[in-house]
Amino acid sequence: MTYTSVEVTRDNGVGTIQMFMDRRASRGGAASHHSEVGRALNELRFDNSVRVVVLTGANGAFYTSPLGRPRMENRNPAEDWDLTQGMQFTFQTLIEMEKPVIAKVNGRAASFGGSMVFACDFICAAEDAPFGDPHIGMGDGVLFPMGRPDSGTAPGDGANAFVPIHMPPCIAREYLWLAKQFTGADLFRMGVINRAVPADQLDATVQKMCDDLLRRPAYALALSKRAFNKHITDRFNATFDLAWAYEALNFYQFGRYVDGRGDKTL
Repeated sequence: MTYTSVEVTRDNGVGTIQMFMDRRASRGGAASHHSEVGRALNELRFDNSVRVVVLTGANGAFYTSPLGRPRMENRNPAEDWDLTQGMQFTFQTLIEMEKPVIAKVNGRAASFGGSMVFACDFICAAEDAPFGDPHIGMGDGVLFPMGRPDSGTAPGDGANAFVPIHMPPCIAREYLWLAKQFTGADLFRMGVINRAVPADQLDATVQKMCDDLLRRPAYALALSKRAFNKHITDRFNATFDLAWAYEALNFYQFGRYVDGRGDKTL
C-alpha cells in the first residue's frame, strides 16, 4: 500500500510502522493520518511474514499534536467523521490484531499518540521522552495557546480507555485530569512501561524484545494476546464513543466562547 504520513518496513519477521508528523500536517491533515496508521497496522496483521509489529515516530517525536489553537468553530462534519472512524479503526486494530505490538517511543508522545502508546502491548521509551495528555490542560498554553485559562476538553481519543489500564488510578487522574507530564524514566520507575533507556540504546532495546518474542510459538502467542486483551476490547468499546462525544461537546462550548456568544462561566 501507499501512504503519505507513515512508512512501513519489514525485516526478519518484524514489521515497523514509522509515523511522520510533518507529512501529516502537509498532506491530508489529522483525519488522513489517523486512518493511515490503522490501515498500516491492518496490512501487517494479515502479512504472515510478520510476527511482531513496532510502532514508532521520526525526527525526535513519537506523536505530537500540531501547534496552534484547535479549530473549534465551522468544523467540517465529513472531516470529523473521518477522524473518528480513523481513530476507532486504529485502536481496534491495535488491541485486536493477534501479533504483539511494541511502542518504540523515541520522543514526545501526546494526545492521540499517547493513547496509541498505551494501546500497545509493550512500551519501550527513551528516558527523556515526554508523555502527556493536554486535553484538560489546554488553558495552560503548553501545546495550545487557547487564550482562556479555563479552556480544555474531555480526553476523547482513547485515553480514558487505555491509560487507567496501565497506571494506578491516582496517577492516571493526575495524567488526565491535571494534564501532568511524565518522562519515560518516570513511568518506568512507577512500573507503567516496560523499558526506559538512553535514546542511543532504544533501537537495541526494542530489537532485543522483538528477538525474545520471535522465539515464542507464534500461534500460542497470538491466542494468548486474544484472550489477554478481551477485557481491554470491552473497555474500549464501552468508553470510546462516550468520551469522544464529551470532547465534541466541550469543543462546541468553547466554540461559543470564541465567537463571543457564551458567558465566562461553566
